[in-house]
Amino acid sequence: MRRIFLYGILLGLIGSAIYWINENDALLPLKHYVENQDVLTLEARFSPELIMENNRKELLNNHQKSYQDPQLKYYPHLLMEVKYVDNKRPREAVILWSQTDGEMVINTETWDTTHGFEDAINANASPGDFKVLNLLAEKGVLSRDKIQKELNLDEDALNGLLDSVMQKHLVVIKGNDVQLHMENPKFLVTPQTKMTQWLVTKPFAQGKKVPPLYSKAKIEKIAKAAFGNSFSIKTTKEVFLPVYSISVLNGDGSILISDWNAINGFRIQPSYKVRSS
Repeated sequence: MRRIFLYGILLGLIGSAIYWINENDALLPLKHYVENQDVLTLEARFSPELIMENNRKELLNNHQKSYQDPQLKYYPHLLMEVKYVDNKRPREAVILWSQTDGEMVINTETWDTTHGFEDAINANASPGDFKVLNLLAEKGVLSRDKIQKELNLDEDALNGLLDSVMQKHLVVIKGNDVQLHMENPKFLVTPQTKMTQWLVTKPFAQGKKVPPLYSKAKIEKIAKAAFGNSFSIKTTKEVFLPVYSISVLNGDGSILISDWNAINGFRIQPSYKVRSS
């Protein structure tokens, strides 16, 4: 009986440790180190050789430059099965959400993404904050009186909401006008990703998993805050975007490194942030 009791304590401690690692952003790299097994990934459409050939004029713009061996990276995303209500009708869909830039993928073929959810995650935006954010995303710059009328709030509730989003640097208030504090916002979207790629499982024999910047808990929290009370998450699993890191050796010995999306063959801009491993 004593042995069974000790086994029970040990299993409990292991379970607690796994939960702590999953929910603690500082320990996310450790989680990925432990789980460095097979990867569930979107199926690549472009090889590194094809990307290098298609972009030869841009990358090798003189005879003193040469390609080095490309490297494969895996960028972590969450694939969530969700339910929501649209025009009073229940809907079911899937969402692909990046754990490196904090944005939702709208379409996997074009790799069109949202813009603004990362700011909301970093600001710990609440469901109340999103009432203001979604309204401004839909209507543009609005006066305080217009916001009060649209949201049907009393003066104290309005002041509380505006103080919250202003202190979190999500809006800018100029006189009586309120506007979003982000360039080209794009987060007033249907909670659904258009999936055009197959998911495949690959043995982790080569490449590198990029550690996530944003945990599962933070992404689920911001999705629930953004999409309202009718939104719920049924299941969540981690999937990876294959990315090729292409290195170009310059004539002076320096090396230019750029990352390329293996799904659409496009270059990933530097704003697509990753945490150093």
